[in-house]
Amino acid sequence: MAISPTSPLTGGTQADLTSPTYTLVSDTAPNAHSKQWYVSALGGTQTGVTTHTVGSPFTLTVERPANLRQIGSANPVTGVISNIPNNVYTVRVRHGATPAVDQATRNVIVETRILVPAGTETYDTVNVQAALSLLIGALSDLSSDLGSTAETGSI
Repeated sequence: MAISPTSPLTGGTQADLTSPTYTLVSDTAPNAHSKQWYVSALGGTQTGVTTHTVGSPFTLTVERPANLRQIGSANPVTGVISNIPNNVYTVRVRHGATPAVDQATRNVIVETRILVPAGTETYDTVNVQAALSLLIGALSDLSSDLGSTAETGSI
């Protein structure tokens, strides 16, 4: 299934955001192996949050490996496959934020990297899916906690 986020996308709970939603519009991706969207409108109560502009981007990018790797061959004597490369997928959010009064906007970059050992996507699909399910559920569940941690540095 192709990557196609829901729009508006419901954001995770945060202490200062009430029922946040983000209207996503397809954007030009940074390379041929990515898809990108920008935030064109906000929903819920998000006082002070900005939508996408050139000087203060607000984007969601999903990137797959430029060259998908495959599992290596088994050693004819031992039967061991010693070369099992990873295919790395990245989900990235960029959003401009101002570090202090009268300062230029800087990008907050949040990345999730997903390393899938070649072969597991075929041989053990359900466990790859379970790992992704846990990650996405944890990110959603921990959204407010991660927001507080970014503010206080405390875990």
